[in-house]
Amino acid sequence: MSNSEPPRTGARRLGITVYGCERDEAALFREMAPRFGMVPTITESAVSVANVELAFRSRCISVGHKTRITNSTLRALGRAGVSYISTRSVGFDHIDVRYADSVGLTVGNVAYSPDSVADYTLMLMLMAVRNAKSMVRRADVHDYRLDDVRGREVRDLTVGVVGTGRIGTAVMDRLRGFGCRTLAHDNRPGTAADYVPLDELLRLSDIVTLHTPLDADTHHLLNRRRIERMKHGAFVINTGRGPLIDTEALVAALEGGRLGGAALDVLEGEEGIFYADRRNDPIGSKSLLRLQELPNVLLSPHTAYYTDHALSDTVENSLTNCLEFESENPHG
Repeated sequence: MSNSEPPRTGARRLGITVYGCERDEAALFREMAPRFGMVPTITESAVSVANVELAFRSRCISVGHKTRITNSTLRALGRAGVSYISTRSVGFDHIDVRYADSVGLTVGNVAYSPDSVADYTLMLMLMAVRNAKSMVRRADVHDYRLDDVRGREVRDLTVGVVGTGRIGTAVMDRLRGFGCRTLAHDNRPGTAADYVPLDELLRLSDIVTLHTPLDADTHHLLNRRRIERMKHGAFVINTGRGPLIDTEALVAALEGGRLGGAALDVLEGEEGIFYADRRNDPIGSKSLLRLQELPNVLLSPHTAYYTDHALSDTVENSLTNCLEFESENPHG
């Protein structure tokens, strides 16, 4: 977590417009912003052409990761005088960063506690290899018989970690306590680990967990060909980004019995579905509906990051980002 010194008494108070801000985030922005000498303008609405006027007095804005920011919105922000966008996420896949730069906007991300996602990843692994979904569903209807499929112990397994940034490294740190073999793959190795080529990791791993950023090179990193090369009965864990996996290929491998199961906190096409109450609405994603039907698939709505510690980090570092941008790019 970054820390900035509060501004001197009498210093100009900076404005920041916070878009897509929910109640828990809003409370933190209102609490922290004055300590940073900043005045927040807060709205629950995602940034769009229709509400850029909220940012007219702010060179810096903060945006969420739940809604894609269109290029027309980026142009409108530039015309409104915005110079810096701080996204309250690690990933940039909801913003065309190159286009933003072309219209004079700098985009920055935030770091937050990697422990939030790492803890959740381990929970999903354990639930997957112990058939937790089937067990809980049966217990909910008072069927207390043992499942036909026995669980597996992590110490007997090989876990492949794809992407060894802050979160991937935190996952490997936790896995050491289980005594399992751990393999790693990253195009830029940055930690002490047993690094192997991706195809070798997929061939040898009983569990494959994804922690690499989403970009043009990693889109459908687990495609049909790579899934077919995975160890028979392996489990896939994804707490990164949904499009890292070719969902149709994943469903086919699960239905055909090639994979033992999957635990997914993110999913292709989650936009417009996750983060809303859809109990009375039709779900248009056939792959999501099919995955939810499968007894060996766990789904959660992109919630691995969502802890009190990580949320506090996110808000504080959003404010810090804007302060640093202002100090490095003062008004001319």
